[in-house]
Amino acid sequence: MKQLIVSVILMIVLFGNVHAAEKISGEVHGKVIDTETKEPLEFVTISITKKGTENFLPKGAITNQQGIFSFEKLPFETFNLKASMIGYVAYEMEVVITPENNIVDIPLILLSKNLIKIKEVQVKGLRSQMKFELDKKVFNVAQNIASTGGSASDVLRNIPSVKVGNKGEVSLRGNSSVTIWIDGKASALSSQNRGQILRQLPAESIDKIEITTNPSAKNSPEGTAGIINIILKKNRKAGYYGGVQAGADSNGGYSASSNYNFSSSKMDVYANLGFNRWVFKSGGYSNRQNYMGADTTYLNQVSAGKGTWNSWFARTGLTWHVTSKDHLSLSVMTMIDRGTDNNRIDYRSNIIDFYFQSHRISSMKNDMFGGNLQLGYKHEFSDNSNIDFSASYNRWKMNQPAVYKQTSLFANNKEISSYQKQKSDMGNHNWEFQADYVNTINQKHKIEAGYKGTLDKNVSPVKTYSGSNENNFQPVTSLFNRFTYNQDVHAIYVTYGGKLGKFSYQAGGRGEYTNIVTRSLAYMQAEKEVAPYKTHYFKLFPSTFLSYSLPNDNEVQLNYSRRISRPWEEQINPFINITDSTNISFGNPLLSPEYSNSFELNYIKNWENHMFSFSGYYRTTENVIQNINYLENNIMKTTYENITQSTSTGTELVLKNRLFKIIDLTTSANLFYYKLDGFSYLPKGAFSVVTGKIQDNFTWNVQMMANIILPKSYTLQLNGDYSARQLVAQGYDKANYSLDAGLRKSFDKLSISLSAEDLLNSRKWNTVTNGVGFYQVSKSWWGGRQFGVTLTYNFGDMSSRNMEDNDETTSSNRGKGQNNRMRKNR
Repeated sequence: MKQLIVSVILMIVLFGNVHAAEKISGEVHGKVIDTETKEPLEFVTISITKKGTENFLPKGAITNQQGIFSFEKLPFETFNLKASMIGYVAYEMEVVITPENNIVDIPLILLSKNLIKIKEVQVKGLRSQMKFELDKKVFNVAQNIASTGGSASDVLRNIPSVKVGNKGEVSLRGNSSVTIWIDGKASALSSQNRGQILRQLPAESIDKIEITTNPSAKNSPEGTAGIINIILKKNRKAGYYGGVQAGADSNGGYSASSNYNFSSSKMDVYANLGFNRWVFKSGGYSNRQNYMGADTTYLNQVSAGKGTWNSWFARTGLTWHVTSKDHLSLSVMTMIDRGTDNNRIDYRSNIIDFYFQSHRISSMKNDMFGGNLQLGYKHEFSDNSNIDFSASYNRWKMNQPAVYKQTSLFANNKEISSYQKQKSDMGNHNWEFQADYVNTINQKHKIEAGYKGTLDKNVSPVKTYSGSNENNFQPVTSLFNRFTYNQDVHAIYVTYGGKLGKFSYQAGGRGEYTNIVTRSLAYMQAEKEVAPYKTHYFKLFPSTFLSYSLPNDNEVQLNYSRRISRPWEEQINPFINITDSTNISFGNPLLSPEYSNSFELNYIKNWENHMFSFSGYYRTTENVIQNINYLENNIMKTTYENITQSTSTGTELVLKNRLFKIIDLTTSANLFYYKLDGFSYLPKGAFSVVTGKIQDNFTWNVQMMANIILPKSYTLQLNGDYSARQLVAQGYDKANYSLDAGLRKSFDKLSISLSAEDLLNSRKWNTVTNGVGFYQVSKSWWGGRQFGVTLTYNFGDMSSRNMEDNDETTSSNRGKGQNNRMRKNR
C-alpha cells in the first residue's frame, strides 16, 4: 500500500511538470462568493485567456474551500478571466498585467444563479440539487421536490450511496457504521432514537445535507463509513421574510409548518414550527426450514401492521452581532411525538410438540420528547483568524408501553392464550462542549486546532409482565432489566495545511480518551448490589490529505484517516425483545469498538455545463460487529458480536450534466468488493457453536436524479435507484430498486408540489440467512407507494432578493469595468 501511494504521487508530479513554462513574472489572486448566500464557492472553474486568442495558458485554477484562487508566473499580457460553475451565470472580466501592475488582487467575484428563458417566460434556473467536491457531497434539500412534505429519512433516500432501511437504519457505501449529526453535532442521536427522529424531522426544516466519507482529524472519527451532517435552515438575508406550508398524502397523513426570519446588522432571528401526522402500513413474511438430523420442519410467518404518529417540531434561535468581530448565538429545538403501532403476526408450523397455528397481536404506544439547547460565541481576530466556542445540552426520552396477545392451536386441538405487557422508559441526556481555532496565515498556510468533550448518559429500564388474561398480569423476573450506559469522550486535534505551487497538503492528528461505565440490574436489585462494567482507553486518529492541480481544470486528491465505531446502546443492551415470540433479540454488553483504516483517491473535472467525479476507496476494519443468528428450541435468537475482520474496496463515479439549458442530470454509481472473514463463536447460553465461512462478493448500485425545467414555471423531478445483491453475515440481501417523482408549479410567492414516493411499490427488503440447523428467506416493507400534495407560500420583505436578481443581469458588464480597477500593486 505504501508503494502504491508513493507511485501515485510521483505520477501526478511527473504529469504536471511535462508542460513547459513561458517567460513569466505576474500574479492574479481573487475570491468567489455566492451573491445570495454570501458564502464562498468552492470548485469554481477559473480560466484565463490571452485577449484576442482562444488558446488557454497551460494553467487553470479551481477555488478552494474559502473560495480563493490564484495564478502565478504569468507573462505581461492582457487577459480575459472567466469564472464558471454549473447553475450560475458565468462571470467575465479583463485583467491587465504589466511590470508596474504585476500583482493583481480581485477582492470579490459575485456569482449569481442562472436565469433561463423558455417561450419568452423568464424563470429562475434550478439551484444544483447536488454539489460534488473532492472531500464531500452537499445536497440541496430545497430542490428535492420528491421529498416535499416528507422527512429527513425521505431526503436521505435520494442521496447517492446512502441507503435507508425499513426501520430507519442508515448505511453509506454499504456500511451501516455511519455517524449522523444535526448542525455538526451528535445532538444525542442514538441507535434507539435515531430512526424515529429522522422519520419525524421535517424535510422543510432542512437546508442541506453534507456527506463526508473520509473526514479530517478536525472531525470526530466516529463511524467507519463517514459522517452525514444535516444542516437546518438559518438563513441570513437582510430584512424579514418567511413562509407557510401545508400538505396531505394518500395514506391519510397531513402536515403544516411555518418559518420566520429576520436579519439586520445587529441581530439575526429565525423560528420554525411544524406539525406532522404520519399514517403508515408495514408488512412482511419469513419462511424458515429447520434441520434436526434427518428431519426437516418449517416455521412460516406473515405480518401486517399499521401505525399513526403525531409529531410537533419547534425551533428558534438568534445571533447577536455584539461588535463586527464578536457574535453570540442561542438556539433551541424540541420535538414531541405521540404514536401507536399495531401489528399482527400469523404463524404456521409442523414442528412436533409445537403449535401448528398461532397468531400474535401487538399494540404499542410510542411517546417521545426531546430537545436541544445550544449557546455559541465566535470571535474574529481578523478576516482569516477566529475562535469559536459552543456548548449544547440534549435530552431525549422515549416511553414505549406494549401489550402482546398470542393464541396458539396445538395438534390435539388444544388452544392456549397468553398475555404479555412490557414497559420501556428509555432516557438520554448529553452535554457537548467544543472550541475551534482557525488561522489562515496566508493563501498558502492554514492551521486549525480544538477540543471537543461529549458526556453521554443513557438509562433503559424495561419491565415485563405475563398472564393468562389481561387481569392477572404478574412480573416476569427473568425479563426485567434496568440498563445504564455512560460514555465520556474527550478529544483534542490539530491540523496544518499548506500549498506549494500546484501541490496542496493537510496533515493532522486527533487524540481521544474514552471512559465507559455500564450496569445491568436484574429484578429487585439495587445498584450497590451489582458491580458495573468499566473500560477506558486512549486512541490516536491521524489523517492526511494530498491534492494536486492538473492542467485544464483537473484536480486529484489522495487521503487517509483512521476511524472508530463504538457499539450502539441497542447492540450492548442485554434487554430481551419479545415483539416476535419466535424471533428474540438481545444485545451484548461486552462488545469492543470497530477500528478501520480508510484510503481514498479522488479526482474531479469541471466544465461549464458538466462535471465528472471519481472516488476510489480501500478500507480495512477489525473487530467487525455483526448480527449473529442461532436456533434454540425452535426459537431464532439474534445478538451481536465482534466476529471477524472485513475488507472493502470500490469506486464511486459521479457525472453531472446540464443539458439543453433545462435539464440538470446527476448520475452516480458505486461499485465495490466486500470480504468478510470466517468466524466461530459460542453465544452465552447457546448449546452449539455459531460458525460463518469466508464470504466475499462484488456488488454495485446506481442512482439517477433528473431535474427538468418545463414551460409555465413547472419543474419535474425523477429519482431512481437500483442496488444489486449485497453480502451480510450468515447470508445476503437481495437486489432492490425504487422510483420517486415530483412536480412543482410556481406562482411568484406561491408554489404547489405533487410527490409520488415509491412509485413502483418496490421498496422492499429481501434477505436470505442460514446457519447451523436452519435456512430462512424473509421479506419486509414499510410505507409503500404514497402520493402527496404540498402548498408553500412565501411572504415578507423581498427587496434584498430583488436587488440580487437585478445584480444578475448586470454582473457580467460590471465585472469588465469596475472590478478591474480594484487591482493594486503590492
